[in-house]
Amino acid sequence: MSKNDLIIRVAGEGGEGVISAGDFIAAACARAGLEVYTFKTFPAEIRGGYAMYQTRVSDNKIYNQGDTFDVFCAFNGESYELNKHLLTPGTAFVYDAEGDFEPEEHEGVFTYPITMSKTAKEVGSKQTKNLVALGALSKLFNIDEAVLWDVISDKFAKKGEEVQKKNKAAFEKGIEQAAVLQKADPFKVADAKEPKDVIVISGNDGVGLGGILAKLDFFSAYPITPATEVAKYVATHLPKTGGTLIQAEDEIASIAQVLGASYAGARSMTATSGPGVALMSEMIGMSTMSETPCLIVDVQRGGPSTGMPTKHEQSDLMIAIAGGHGDSPRVVMAVEDVKDCIDMTIEGLNMAEEYQVPVLLLTDGSLAFSTQTVPTPDPSKVKIVERKRWDGEGEYKRYEFTEDNISPMCDPGTPGGMHIATGLEHNEKGAPFMAPAHRQKMQDKRFNKFKSILDNYPPAEIDGDADADAEIGIITWGSTIGVVREAIERLNAEGIKAKALYPKMLWPMPVDQYEAFAAKCDKILVPEVNYQGQLSHFIRAETSIQPIPYTICGGLPFTPAMIVEKVKEVL
Repeated sequence: MSKNDLIIRVAGEGGEGVISAGDFIAAACARAGLEVYTFKTFPAEIRGGYAMYQTRVSDNKIYNQGDTFDVFCAFNGESYELNKHLLTPGTAFVYDAEGDFEPEEHEGVFTYPITMSKTAKEVGSKQTKNLVALGALSKLFNIDEAVLWDVISDKFAKKGEEVQKKNKAAFEKGIEQAAVLQKADPFKVADAKEPKDVIVISGNDGVGLGGILAKLDFFSAYPITPATEVAKYVATHLPKTGGTLIQAEDEIASIAQVLGASYAGARSMTATSGPGVALMSEMIGMSTMSETPCLIVDVQRGGPSTGMPTKHEQSDLMIAIAGGHGDSPRVVMAVEDVKDCIDMTIEGLNMAEEYQVPVLLLTDGSLAFSTQTVPTPDPSKVKIVERKRWDGEGEYKRYEFTEDNISPMCDPGTPGGMHIATGLEHNEKGAPFMAPAHRQKMQDKRFNKFKSILDNYPPAEIDGDADADAEIGIITWGSTIGVVREAIERLNAEGIKAKALYPKMLWPMPVDQYEAFAAKCDKILVPEVNYQGQLSHFIRAETSIQPIPYTICGGLPFTPAMIVEKVKEVL
């Protein structure tokens, strides 16, 4: 790959400004018209513990965080110990000289000592350690110094002149130290391009933005890592559009409030993580039975129980699809990237409103905090789908049997629109009614909506020649899609006939598409970040395919190299 497709990893102790440093690099590169894809991991504690931020920068489209770093910047000894095995010949290493560790000799590694901690103390603020590092990195690897400083300065504009003065001094000292070092590595951030009409936004903020663009009226949530930033974004912007946000006392209350607001006519959603979905399961069933629209965004994290709150996992598929008593159908979708976080939140709200069903949208912990460059959304081009509403003619039947299985809704207080809405089985007016034949008819009504959803949803993307035979086909979901995209490119470049299917509508399952795809492949591999191979389980249950599961669950996502290696092993 081109040497200006560059991956910079910054690591240190939580509280040292590691995350801020990565944010600044990403923002500066995006302002320079480049593509950015970031990955960060940090401890659940407020301070202390290992924190890492990886920024991939290129002048071409980026689909994932990459295999490993080209450049590693170590703020402390712990980060060095955790990453030194990756310092292979040809990589570059920037470290805190005269800090709390002395690195070993690494043959073939380009090493650049910078006195980060010492310089920060000299300028009068140990908090500027990360700015010393940023100055050095900008000089060594072609990050536009003026743009980077503008980003930093904007961030601290409200901190006062004295803080800005110390920040500037630290940043310039880092540049000065790097300037006297002999640069020997081939790495550099790609030269600035004509700025594009893009925004740099995280997955969580993308979900919030998608809700705002989709004319969200009501949002209720209980804070939970890693979904809390969705609520923070919505809290900042929803009041500007006349909407309402409530921080509920727990997840059960939040989903109850969402259903109540939706019943009253509002476009409503919540955002949570796996433990919250578990608590919401009964009310999700209530949404199905009462045909009340709602969108539930699940930002997945490592489980079970409290698990790994800040770590990456894709292990909520089973609870998303089957988490509820009785036959409780719902739509389950999963996003690939930050752009999907925006677009599919809009899509999820529209689908919930159109079909009067609960929709669960799955993102994940790494995507939640990942920042990417995405085209600036145009609100005028956002399609808004409204729920079917009663026209006021004749006798109102809330659960009227219709040709499309969707009954008209009306807001409380509408003249003539009085009806009963509970979790009990009911007749067309909503009154409790449980005669066997009628029960069967109501279940048919509810389930047949999902067949219609599947029939009207766009086919899953096939990466590669859909009609050609392949030695191996890969089916994957969520943010693992971006990793597989690059792996497919590498495999095909090596002469291995490989293609992939990327379903984003996971339930109801597009069985015919899976079967048709698999029929053209000698073997099917399903990589996913969970222990049990959850999508593999549903593929085996719903289709004739016998997939080969490939699972990891260490708290980190796949890399393209891992997929390539596994494919070669399978073949």
